[in-house]
Amino acid sequence: MTGFRHFRYGLPVFFLLTSNCMADVNQPGQTRTPSVFETKPLGMDHQDPIEIDPTLTLGQLIDITIEKYPDRLIGEALAQEAEALSVRADSWFAGSNALYLDYADDTVTNGRGYSDADAKLEFTPWFWGQRSAAQGIASHAHTSAQKQSAVMRLEVAHLVREALWSMTLADIRLQQAKYTLDLSAQLLEKVRLRVELGDLARTDLLLAESEYLQNRSLYNQAEAEMMHTRKNYANLTRITRVPPNFNERQSPIDSIREDHPFLEAINALIDRKRATIEWAKTTDTINQPKFNIGAQTSHSPMGGGTSQTAGIGVVIPFGHSTYDAPEIAAANLALNSVLAQREHMMRTLEKNLHEAEHALELSRAELSIAHELKQIAEAHLKMTEISFASGEINLLDLLKIQARSLEALRNAKEQEVKFQRNIALYNQAVGVTP
Repeated sequence: MTGFRHFRYGLPVFFLLTSNCMADVNQPGQTRTPSVFETKPLGMDHQDPIEIDPTLTLGQLIDITIEKYPDRLIGEALAQEAEALSVRADSWFAGSNALYLDYADDTVTNGRGYSDADAKLEFTPWFWGQRSAAQGIASHAHTSAQKQSAVMRLEVAHLVREALWSMTLADIRLQQAKYTLDLSAQLLEKVRLRVELGDLARTDLLLAESEYLQNRSLYNQAEAEMMHTRKNYANLTRITRVPPNFNERQSPIDSIREDHPFLEAINALIDRKRATIEWAKTTDTINQPKFNIGAQTSHSPMGGGTSQTAGIGVVIPFGHSTYDAPEIAAANLALNSVLAQREHMMRTLEKNLHEAEHALELSRAELSIAHELKQIAEAHLKMTEISFASGEINLLDLLKIQARSLEALRNAKEQEVKFQRNIALYNQAVGVTP
């Protein structure tokens, strides 16, 4: 079947049961109270309409959904972080620079006129291997951000696929409920006429009326579920348009490959965590080697006059490995946590693929059976209606056979939708997006 073809039947239209179809079964001279079957089904006040957009494709729909999907903010933040890391790696210095100014004199002591002024500029150069470590973190951060974007697209594709096929199933059930309601209304009219002619007992009329009421209730429930799925779709995508066709071809991929978006994303994250360990081994903001250059001006009133000097200095820390160890250990812990997540993810992906394969295989078999049952049900229903019209079977038997036949018809339509839906879910399991 073609995707979403059931929407071409238009919005659900409530079955209007006109009063002239309902004959008066009261005895002559009696006052008759209008029956509930002579009133219009109230139904729902709103319909949550969905329109078919001939220019919209499934891939475009996913892109539109992503534009307003909340997790896009996380992707933007990851991209900003990667850019900031690149700026740091491209910097001339490993850390911030500092300007030190110092002035002293003897004004508050003996007041002899001594003064001393110092100025130093301190900067933090890249240590051996440190800049390459910073560049490694920046590069892996960019890759990780890109892979996370692919993961988000796959996750959104899953939500969109589920929403579309849930709407399709709900519409199928609504159309079938409408068909069943129409049949029960027609049967009610036939029974009413035969009761008036004395061909059937009034108990049969009560039975037909009860059946009609139940079917009208089922129709209302189906319509409510249809509107629920439409609202869910609009809430997810932020639009009320659907593509005319969103059937998918089954992917030839039959296993979880390394290019699966989830695996690529977590592998990129693992590479970043490893780069973070290398950064931790070469970096210590407290014990980072530093250089400084400066000048000093001194004034002495005891004949020394004013003297000016310049100098260069270096700070070389030692023994900092003891203090770096906790940071390196924390980086190792973060790495092993992600490695464990990868193992869990691989098992989950394999499980999901197995379930998708099984569901698709089962759906294919059920679809074949459903089509055969549909043909039998249609023939059986026609024969049963003829038998009831000729008085060969009673109303209760007709209703039982009719219910079983209508269930077979509904199941055949649903299996067609479920088969297409399971193809989409299989593609989802192997990591394929439109």
